[in-house]
Amino acid sequence: MPRPKLNRKISNLPHFKGFKPIDLAEDHIPVILHLEEYEAIRLCDFELREQAEAAVLMEVSRPTFTRIYENARRKVAEAFVLGKTIVFEGGKVYVDSAWFHCKSCGCWFNNPSADIRIIECALCGSSKIEKSTDEILPQKP
Repeated sequence: MPRPKLNRKISNLPHFKGFKPIDLAEDHIPVILHLEEYEAIRLCDFELREQAEAAVLMEVSRPTFTRIYENARRKVAEAFVLGKTIVFEGGKVYVDSAWFHCKSCGCWFNNPSADIRIIECALCGSSKIEKSTDEILPQKP
């Protein structure tokens, strides 16, 4: 029995759900680009990082990162060549961002966008929130 996949660290979720080709009927099944694959493309092709450095940032081995990156590039190529929609979803990931705790409802939530100031609970809307420190963070999935 193979070992279960470990969670991969991503810095932020994409700010959109995917891409659609222009002027094509949607008769194709969309290409699902997992969030770790999106992160691999972002790190190597957008931020121009070496694969070894990107693997450290995602907390995976370099060979694992290479497999993730290769799968991502194949999926993007398939979508471009066949005119398919790309949808970002799924994968075994956790977001490495600031965490907050609501004193009213007990909810833990994170801030995926560092440029947005958190002033209320994501669940109940209470302003009784505190930014978490490393000692009281919820356990990583």
